[in-house]
Amino acid sequence: MSAQEIEPISSLTGKINVPGDKSISHRVLMLAALANGKSEISGLSLGQDVQQTESIISALGAKIERKNGTLTITGGEFQQPNSVLDVGNSGTGIRLFTGLLSGIPIQTTINGDSSIQSRPMDRVISPLQKMGAEIKSKGNKGYAPLEITGKELTGIEYEMPIPSAQVKSAILFAGLSAQDTTTVIESHATRTHTEELMAKCGINIESKQGRIILRPSKPEPFKHYVEGDPSQAAFWAVGGVIVPHSHIEVENVYSGTARTGFIDVLHRMGADIQHNPETGTLVARSSSLHATKVESHEIPSMIDEIPILAVAAACAEGTTVFEGLGELKVKETNRLETIQSELSRMGVTIRVEEDSLIVSGGSITGGSVHSHGDHRIAMASAIAALVGETTTQINGWEAVSTSYPKFEEDLASLTGKST
Repeated sequence: MSAQEIEPISSLTGKINVPGDKSISHRVLMLAALANGKSEISGLSLGQDVQQTESIISALGAKIERKNGTLTITGGEFQQPNSVLDVGNSGTGIRLFTGLLSGIPIQTTINGDSSIQSRPMDRVISPLQKMGAEIKSKGNKGYAPLEITGKELTGIEYEMPIPSAQVKSAILFAGLSAQDTTTVIESHATRTHTEELMAKCGINIESKQGRIILRPSKPEPFKHYVEGDPSQAAFWAVGGVIVPHSHIEVENVYSGTARTGFIDVLHRMGADIQHNPETGTLVARSSSLHATKVESHEIPSMIDEIPILAVAAACAEGTTVFEGLGELKVKETNRLETIQSELSRMGVTIRVEEDSLIVSGGSITGGSVHSHGDHRIAMASAIAALVGETTTQINGWEAVSTSYPKFEEDLASLTGKST
């Protein structure tokens, strides 16, 4: 287990590019594997999660060539893999592959690390079984590993009980090989990557008034450049706002639906932050922040940014309340608990009340914290440490590599010194 020490700093200045969007990277790799022909993808996330997805589509028969940062993927034919498909730490990977593989006539077993094995899969298994999928979970209790026997599926109309882009996407990937139309109904909009990318690939899909309607079809080969991940840009946005004398520009940040809610919250808190959707450039400058209330209907647009927004709240005047965070209990960790425990270790007054997080603004002292194997907890702690009173030691630092291997390098470039 590795540890990283982060010292308080006086400013953050400069320009950086964040990795390609992780959520989109998973999806374009899967669609390229399904398309009958050659697809070209550039700008992929370099994190371990996406590398696992790349390894899985290769094991399933996709041919991959890499040249100058561009992947050429020849897909369309699936084969029986020789071993268990390992998603590593990726919740997106296991849920989307479960949907995709349910309609492919092969037998597979899919698994992940200890964190994945503790995350509930029933929310995906249940709607897929309504489509006719044959999925067996460990001890039939809804946890990985999952044994999937691909078979002919039937389209369904499914109303989402909770907002989840992963569950929605699993159903849509299964619907590609179903015999009838598949309809997913959302009461709260979630990330629209799957619908947008499927439409770009020539799939017969439409979305209107909370209904996503998919007719069985096969993706056509495509070219795609993956723009920068807004969830990673959020760390620098908050860093630029809370560290004195700072001015950060993050270039080429994706600005799609339900991905930039964190910017709206920071604006409400008084942050000097701008995001140009045309160029993708996000600019953040030092600001005096004040508390706000984030309501449950806003959460789907910033679900992955709650850890770093909690850091912003810790630096704001007043008490900030985040409501409707139940989904955080089934992330890489019980993220609601780990946000509370690790920021508390850094001197932040913070508590959990049912599905709400209440953060009182004040000073951040620093200290010794643990990532609990969660990359977002590790990086949020690192940004908080920049305004701490003492050096902070972050244990379990290796978790960062699952999504942002260059985080330390980018931090060093903005501080002007090595970490």
